[in-house]
Amino acid sequence: MTSINVGDTVRANYNSGKYIGEVMEDRGKRFLIKVLAVEKHPMQGDLHNPGQVDGVFFHERKALAHYEKMNVVKSAVHPFEGEVPDYNQSLHEAIDNQKQKLALKDSEFNQKALEWIEGLEEKYYTKSYYK
Repeated sequence: MTSINVGDTVRANYNSGKYIGEVMEDRGKRFLIKVLAVEKHPMQGDLHNPGQVDGVFFHERKALAHYEKMNVVKSAVHPFEGEVPDYNQSLHEAIDNQKQKLALKDSEFNQKALEWIEGLEEKYYTKSYYK
């Protein structure tokens, strides 16, 4: 098993998203990580009832912001090799990948999730992150 130390660049799974970041602190069972890029945009909808739209609370989940900090359980943190992508570009690519994946299957859930992702783009990402 590879050890991870403060200052290392890592890949971390957090709240249904996947991020590349820098370890800021070792907090025992968790690492405090500063977000540098988005690898996978968080899923929309109710995570406890995946694929459901009726009778559930459909959550809107934004990606963590550039330099936002997350407190991640160590088992969800892995070493990252390579060059860290630009945050804005990585967010745009993660959104595009999510939209393509949702468009592959025509279901009520995918249509609703796609609407929410496009709403996030319009309300938040286009103004602040897309260039």
